[in-house]
Amino acid sequence: MKNDNCKNKTTKQLKSNLAVIKAITGSLIFILIILLSVTLYGMATKEDNGTFVALFIVGISCGATLPLQFMLMKKIKFELKSRGLNL
Repeated sequence: MKNDNCKNKTTKQLKSNLAVIKAITGSLIFILIILLSVTLYGMATKEDNGTFVALFIVGISCGATLPLQFMLMKKIKFELKSRGLNL
């Protein structure tokens, strides 16, 4: 999301985008914690752990999207703060 894209949106749109991004990020964190927990348990207890290693790699690579979500939330919060709104 570009900075000028934030400036072109209304305050209502920014607030709704922020709420959606927070919900998506929270659910992604929850799902990743479960996935990584199950795969670590599977790797530690099972003999044939090829599937668990693959799932572990998928979980780690999906976690790479989290910093992008946090940066996007920060941009939206900064834009709302620059408009004089406190969250």
